[in-house]
Amino acid sequence: MAAELRSPLAQARQRRPGVDVTAAAPLLVLLAVAAFSGSSAATGFTSTSTELVELTLLPGAHEKGAVCLDGSPPGYHLQRGFGTGCHSWLVYLQGGAWCNTTESCSKRKVTDLGSSNFMEAVEFNGILSNKHPQNPDFYNWNKVVIRYCDGASFAGDAEGEDQDGSKLFYRGLRIWEVVVDELMGIGLADAKQALLAGCSAGGLATLLHCDNFRSRFPQEVSVKCLNDAGFFLDIKDLSGERFMRTLCDGVVHLQNVRKVLPKDCLAKKNPTECFFAAELVKSISTPTFILNSDYDSWQIGNVLAPNGSYPGESWSSCKTDIRNCSSRQIDVLHGFRRKLINELKVAESKKDWGLFVDSCFTHCQTPFNISWHSKISPRLGNKTIAEAVGDWYFGRSEGAKQIDCAYPCNPTCSSQLPT
Repeated sequence: MAAELRSPLAQARQRRPGVDVTAAAPLLVLLAVAAFSGSSAATGFTSTSTELVELTLLPGAHEKGAVCLDGSPPGYHLQRGFGTGCHSWLVYLQGGAWCNTTESCSKRKVTDLGSSNFMEAVEFNGILSNKHPQNPDFYNWNKVVIRYCDGASFAGDAEGEDQDGSKLFYRGLRIWEVVVDELMGIGLADAKQALLAGCSAGGLATLLHCDNFRSRFPQEVSVKCLNDAGFFLDIKDLSGERFMRTLCDGVVHLQNVRKVLPKDCLAKKNPTECFFAAELVKSISTPTFILNSDYDSWQIGNVLAPNGSYPGESWSSCKTDIRNCSSRQIDVLHGFRRKLINELKVAESKKDWGLFVDSCFTHCQTPFNISWHSKISPRLGNKTIAEAVGDWYFGRSEGAKQIDCAYPCNPTCSSQLPT
């Protein structure tokens, strides 16, 4: 099971603070350890050993100010492609929520989501697996995971002072630029096809940087983007407050993410609104695949029903496991689904884009074998996520946009999926 870091979100919500909202929890360290890799029952495949992929640091990035929150160098993990995949590249942006106050960023900088001093080698699973049965289309590609240590979806460019007088570096944008420049120099520039992907906060980062990534290659190179669980909604929580907007507003202004936001959006809306996926997709010209659950477990627990937004423990059991929800609570979750589907209409109308919106209670489906491609993976149109993404990327089928029926209609939604 993937490791978790939890911020003081619960306590912060109970105190009902103003704009000083701490980083959303859980902070998912999605690639820190193998996800279900040792269980053949969970993956649907025979268990095989997975090699650790070592961390590569960029100490020279300091000269360009491209550093983690604590000033340590950024890093990435690279697994070289082989055979027919030697000139194909998958660049994956790690997720792990955000920090939006000096206090939350200070706490984050003493973890591997804020400092490379705590990063270690990782195992690659799901879309990153080098096993053909688990990852039929991308198994032999060059695969890179860029580690997330800035707390603003690789988008900020600012500097602050910690409570102890030391500096906090909000340099996600510079990290993005320096690491991708490094990759271009070691083979990415010669790619014949490339895919930029990411999950959760990394999925949002994929949208923020998609067109920039595309611009680095000649037009004849096939370049596309995949956003997994990064379509966060700007909605009211159960108490009527907009917790997610408050969180994002703090990130946008503390870390100065304005440079990466679409100019056409900024001309009409404030920067915080332009940080949400619903606005970002309007400006993206690169073919993009949106993968999301319309009952996203992280958003239900942290955006729709954060601690402190409901009386007592009335939603605690439901937001932990959708099977525990009452009929009235399910109706509220259906409302969340309707809002998500409505905001996805822009993506649905775009030529060459893809959608896989399932009704499973889960969050992040690309980095786990069980979700990505196994005997018990979620299916739409009788395809696993891996099959749907592969068919879309390589243009093997016309039906690249699938939106599931409402919960609990899909029998392929396993209770074993990670939440």
